[in-house]
Amino acid sequence: MVTTRPATPLRAAVIGVGYLGKFHAQKYAALPEVDLVGVADINADAARAVANDLGTAFFTDYADLLGNVDAVSIVVPTQKHFVTAKDFLEKGAHVLLEKPMTTTVDEARQLNQLAVKNKLILQIGHLERFNPAILALESELSKPLFIESHRVAPFNPRGADVNVVLDLMIHDIDIILDIVKSPPHSIDVSGVPVLSKDIDIANARIRFENGCVANVTASRAGLKSERKMRIFQHDAYVTVDFQNKSLGIHKKGQTETEAGVVEILSDSKTFEAGDALKAEIESFVDVILHNGSPVVSGTDGLRALDTAIQITQLLNNDVS
Repeated sequence: MVTTRPATPLRAAVIGVGYLGKFHAQKYAALPEVDLVGVADINADAARAVANDLGTAFFTDYADLLGNVDAVSIVVPTQKHFVTAKDFLEKGAHVLLEKPMTTTVDEARQLNQLAVKNKLILQIGHLERFNPAILALESELSKPLFIESHRVAPFNPRGADVNVVLDLMIHDIDIILDIVKSPPHSIDVSGVPVLSKDIDIANARIRFENGCVANVTASRAGLKSERKMRIFQHDAYVTVDFQNKSLGIHKKGQTETEAGVVEILSDSKTFEAGDALKAEIESFVDVILHNGSPVVSGTDGLRALDTAIQITQLLNNDVS
């Protein structure tokens, strides 16, 4: 956690302005408390186009921004996350790092240690945490006993630098770890490559130390997108539709039906679409300016990465 409030406007930059990075830049540019001082990308044409559109400077080497920014979004390929984040943390910049956090658990630990040492915010881009349905979920939970999640999407070459676990499933892993609040005890997996050389469809059954079980499925070989989760508790179950921003709450009533079955009381909530990326970046800026704690900390990112890598290793052993 930071100990002194930075001056405003906060000097920010975005490293990597491909499909997602350009949206990061747009969000920063729209915030009155932020000065977007530059964007960087090894593709000069992409960097120039975004910079010209937003009225800022562009660079092909992010090193030109080191020491000249207070905060940075890092939206480069996963293999470059560690070295890029490390460089900015060493130069005193707060970092919003896209998921998956790094390629190894050791790299993630090093970044967390560096952020703590330099009293900097390290936030991880698990965007689904800013979905309004998830934000409303916390008040409905007591002690989850069984969780089932399905995340299906058409194949997208932009995510093909990692397998489906690190590309898609890690979103649900992060959410599940956050709501279960217990370490995994054992994991069973199955998965296959379909459209790429890596695992494209995967299932993991995670048993937690507190007794909860999560059955998590992710596929990037679908014809359409689907992102749903069901959470069962002793007196209720909750359904979450991430894509349609809706929450269903189903609870046991106090009376029985004529058939002798306990009455189920159901309620549903649908939320405005909103802008999760805008909310994520606004939160990042807010915790920097007000000495807060990030919604998705570096520790959260490490925890999700560790579980995702365990699942990946088990899948690789299974396939081989």
